[in-house]
Amino acid sequence: MIKSVEATGKTQELAIAAALKELNKDRDEVSVEVLEVAKSGFLGIGASPARVRVSYEVAETQRERTERFLSGLLEHMGVEAELEITERENGGLNVNLRGEVMGAVIGRRGETLDAIQHLANYAVNRGSEKRAYISVDAEGYRSKREDSLVRLAEKMAAKAIKYRRSMALEPMNSYERHVIHTALQDYEGVSTSSTGTEPNRRVVVNYERGRGNDRGNGTRGGHERRQNAPAEQRREEHETPAKQPEIPENYERPQANKPVSREWS
Repeated sequence: MIKSVEATGKTQELAIAAALKELNKDRDEVSVEVLEVAKSGFLGIGASPARVRVSYEVAETQRERTERFLSGLLEHMGVEAELEITERENGGLNVNLRGEVMGAVIGRRGETLDAIQHLANYAVNRGSEKRAYISVDAEGYRSKREDSLVRLAEKMAAKAIKYRRSMALEPMNSYERHVIHTALQDYEGVSTSSTGTEPNRRVVVNYERGRGNDRGNGTRGGHERRQNAPAEQRREEHETPAKQPEIPENYERPQANKPVSREWS
């Protein structure tokens, strides 16, 4: 539902100011339609004030439109679900769907849920100058998916460092790629980038050589530590005799010039 008032003023700006005062709204919260332009006339004859219509959309209407659209859509899908609608901190609405068969609503990797969210935003904001972002979730799927993506990102980063090569992830939508980039932005030894085109665009976890990746395991790391050790320590390691093997108690050392017995057949 759109609420609006008409106001007049000597100038267009004065007419708008009068309407804003009546509505108790700021300029960026409303839309303005100029109905009549102010005319000064000739010597005051034929002068007329400016007239404007100032409108805004009632926030509760967005909630009603969201609920009405999603309820109708779910009915066409044959899905019974409860809608929990709350306001977002920065404006817009959060919608969480609850029901027994949410798999059909979520779809593969959340593709159906993303489509429902896209349609809801289009339907609610159509014809409105001020957009309201509608986030649609089902049984907390998005938060669970985000947690699994963070774990996946860390796992692939560890593999990139272990094998010293870049690792490509499966294709993801823009939101999921954003989660991966954010999860690894401070991860030492790797960087991230995106490659490919939609819908097959994916994140690549890049191994960054020389950024603290030698963890001390393997020949190269051990060799570098020995080379960087103090000279006295290296000398001690060089001069330390090798450990001799233990001699069995019943072992007889060979004696010089002792005849060697032979058996002949």
